Amino acid sequence: MKLFIGLDVSLEKTAICVISEHGKIVKEAQVASEPEALSCWINDQDGAIAAVGLEAGPLSQWLHRGLSEAGQAVVLMETRQVKGALKAMPIKTDRRDAEGIARLLHLGWFRPVHCKSVSAQEVRAVLSARKAVQQGFITLEMSLRGLLRNFGLKVGTISRGRFEQRIRELAIGNPMLEAATEPMLSARSALRRELAGLERHVRQLAQEDPVCRRLMSMPGIGAVVALTYRSAVDDPDRFTSSKKVGPWVGLTPSRNQSGERDISGGITKAGDVNLRRALCQAATVMMHRGRASWLRTWAAKLARRRGAKRAMVALARRIAVILHRMWKDDIDFRFDTPVDHAG
Repeated sequence: MKLFIGLDVSLEKTAICVISEHGKIVKEAQVASEPEALSCWINDQDGAIAAVGLEAGPLSQWLHRGLSEAGQAVVLMETRQVKGALKAMPIKTDRRDAEGIARLLHLGWFRPVHCKSVSAQEVRAVLSARKAVQQGFITLEMSLRGLLRNFGLKVGTISRGRFEQRIRELAIGNPMLEAATEPMLSARSALRRELAGLERHVRQLAQEDPVCRRLMSMPGIGAVVALTYRSAVDDPDRFTSSKKVGPWVGLTPSRNQSGERDISGGITKAGDVNLRRALCQAATVMMHRGRASWLRTWAAKLARRRGAKRAMVALARRIAVILHRMWKDDIDFRFDTPVDHAG
């Protein structure tokens, strides 16, 4: 008897539901969210394990890797599709979610997600740390500006290097304001040092990686964008065509068609939000700064016809496709010749 096993993962416990090839629930349980515990429980079941499914999430990559190494036929399932299917259930519990995942697995109505390599996850951890420190740094600066604005003290436009001096100039002579701003300035200074260290580390990672160096041959692609793209795609061979990268990133228009109605909306926003944001930033830089190229000329013509915003999104999508082709073909960006991305 073939068995389909659905796992609903939480931090401490994982709800498990086993259904047969005929759709009947065979067994339900709760096991610790550890690869060893889950693998032992699965191996104790009577029957042939057809597939083990779990929704992509914070612990899923780690569990997927552990279960795969233990010889289990495990698949990651796309979060948006799983959540959409489980919304139809009137009662939501971990037990019901595990059953829903098992039934989706049994029906084959799911989209598998690529499990990233350990190296890709490590790079993403560094990029996430950089982003968190950067956001904390910016939040402190905005808080200092808002704090002084309540007293009519305006910081104005000023460089990062002179920001601390400007805050002290405005707060001097007021003991309460000095007591409020000094701890925040100390925290900002520490965050600035850590951010500079992370920036150096990110640039070093990009320079040491041959794929990133090749991706950075395109104008507008810096160390952060190159590392974000490389860690998100991870394995270029998983795309049979470079043109499939655009929809995967979520940069293609959505469509709602039924009967006589056929509406094209905004982009789908599927996939990795950090990669999509990085590609849009690269497209913006390419359109307004840097060396001229056939790609920038194409975007400028599109902007005149369809507007700057649509041109930026279209350019971001095309950048994603061309970067994949450059990676696959092992070639640098050509400034005067369009890259063939039909493969």
